[in-house]
Amino acid sequence: MRVIAKSTLVNFWSQPGRADSKGALQSWHDEALKADWLTPQDIKDQYSSASICGNNRVVFNIAGNKYRLVVEMQYRAGIAWVKFVGTHAQYDQINVETVNDY
Repeated sequence: MRVIAKSTLVNFWSQPGRADSKGALQSWHDEALKADWLTPQDIKDQYSSASICGNNRVVFNIAGNKYRLVVEMQYRAGIAWVKFVGTHAQYDQINVETVNDY
């Protein structure tokens, strides 16, 4: 998969108090780059805790479920577009299907 945009992940883990997300976000990014997700089930096969949502959105639990990563999947194009990364409290304030923070 092509991940758009790693800079969003870097910006998040570079924030004060977010360094604990770096390893998990880097691992997710590396795994996503190598993945060939053609369907939501392909993601569930790799990440059983991922939540498949409307509007081609997938929510990944990051760093032991401390953070949430929302990605819009464009399966045919092979693109995983990062739409949101944040804490649970921040996640609770968004609409997963429409969030476009980045």
